[in-house]
Amino acid sequence: MERLITIPARGRRGRPRFGLALGLLWLLGLGVSHAAAPLNGGWREVRADDTTQIVLDEYRAGLLRNFDPSLLAQFPRSSSGSWVVIAPQPPWNDDERVLTIYPAPMGTVTVLAASETRSLAIDDFGETLHGHGRLAWRVPATQPASALILLRFEPSPTLSAPVRFQIQPWNEYLQQDARWLVFASACFAVMLAMVLMALCFALMLRDVTYAWYAGYILCYALIQGIQTGFMFHPLEWMWFSGIASLAGPAAVALSVAFASLFMMRFCELQRYAPLLRVPITALAVGMIQLVLMRCSHIALLIDVAQILLNPLLMIGAALLLVAAIVAVARGSRQAWFFLIGWTPLLLLTAATSAQSGGALPQLDWLNDASLAGGAFEAIALSLGLADRALILRHDRDIVRVLADHDALTNVLNRRAWTERASALLASGSTQPIALLFLDLDHFKLLNDRRGHNTGDRALIAVAKALATELRPSDLLGRYGGEEFVALLDGTMPQQAMHVATRLCRRVHRLEIPASDESLLLSVSIGVALRREGDDVESLVERADQAMYDAKLNGRNRVCLHEGNVSSNAPHGSHLHVVEKRE
Repeated sequence: MERLITIPARGRRGRPRFGLALGLLWLLGLGVSHAAAPLNGGWREVRADDTTQIVLDEYRAGLLRNFDPSLLAQFPRSSSGSWVVIAPQPPWNDDERVLTIYPAPMGTVTVLAASETRSLAIDDFGETLHGHGRLAWRVPATQPASALILLRFEPSPTLSAPVRFQIQPWNEYLQQDARWLVFASACFAVMLAMVLMALCFALMLRDVTYAWYAGYILCYALIQGIQTGFMFHPLEWMWFSGIASLAGPAAVALSVAFASLFMMRFCELQRYAPLLRVPITALAVGMIQLVLMRCSHIALLIDVAQILLNPLLMIGAALLLVAAIVAVARGSRQAWFFLIGWTPLLLLTAATSAQSGGALPQLDWLNDASLAGGAFEAIALSLGLADRALILRHDRDIVRVLADHDALTNVLNRRAWTERASALLASGSTQPIALLFLDLDHFKLLNDRRGHNTGDRALIAVAKALATELRPSDLLGRYGGEEFVALLDGTMPQQAMHVATRLCRRVHRLEIPASDESLLLSVSIGVALRREGDDVESLVERADQAMYDAKLNGRNRVCLHEGNVSSNAPHGSHLHVVEKRE
């Protein structure tokens, strides 16, 4: 998620994830370099009458506050700034060296050396050495390796964030810088790829859940791009430097708003945690209001928004975590994905908050962990969205099956059968097509004498028997109460009569008593063959007429519609009588 406790403060980089983030950081060698020169340091706040010589003399006299430059240290940004003295320790190396400050603070740091004075800033686009993810100053070759380095942290409106210092050989600096570029580029590429994918699905599926997800990840990527300086170097977005101080806090607030809206739909809070929807909606609205206050150019509103941002971030993070846990406990599958992506953020937030208070100074990798965490979270939530889409598709398919099939017999219902039969007739196929219209004999008597439950069981047994006899490609449906229809593709007249006769015999062999053991349930079948210009309605009508002929001629038999009988066939040859079982 976003770094919940930092953005008003610069340099307070990331929050998210452990596991994958730690592995990537170690693999890419983004930890402290063991080849860096050992350093001592001291600092104090700037006074009005200070000169560089006074500060250096005070350091040599032991009057400055000591600190270990290789560990994260925090310097207050008073109205005048802070002096920092870096003292290289033996063994000294006069090869090309680079002083780095990591993570890069949002304000300006001035280097006051004997040979030059240089201002370092993350949004500096001058002809100086630009570190990626950190500030870098190339130590002049004329400066002895043992010489003290004096820095001035200029006043800044943002909160002070811990930084550490290193003096590295030039070649080692270049290697570490290149590794960081590869690492950061890969993380941003993953996040932006997930955003583009989500936007495409939002447009195709017309599902706003994907849009909220895309907005959240995009805001998070923007936060990381500002705080790591990636947008300034290597992207060289000079136009962005003027609005970074406004865009950063706005992106944090918007990311929480998008995360809240996404979480409500993604975790189905309306179903699993309805009582929490109101506070989460209020959180999203409140964050949007903070953005408007920050953009209002009214000093009072800007100050209020600045004061409220961090507390609301902490409250919001805890609220979303509680909502996800409740949803998981009540059976939300997607809430698991949300927890997998969100929980590491809270752990990193707690760790970086502790660092602001002086704890955990050795864990400088927490800052870059946010980049790996952003990529990890984007992938985890994308997998959750994919899982959600599959579940929705599965549910849709189930609903479609239920809508297309008769609830009692599980064959196609009349609407679905008619649609599929119409599609088959309209396909342009020249294969012969036969329609069988089946009506159960004595079914009303069975219902009256033995009850509707017995009638339902009889319908189920008949439907199973018919489906067993027919091919999988044949369309079998329940047309009415005790009426069934079957459309046989690629079937000649004689074959259709054989199939219908087989169906008659199969139903009769079920030996379902209609009223007593002597009267068994049977079926009368009318057969009609497709003619030019036929549609489903005309084909069913002819097959229905043939079925009534079968009924009139004694039931339990098959009748071919006379319009399909050869003109030389003797009268009555359209009837095919099935012998009754003894």
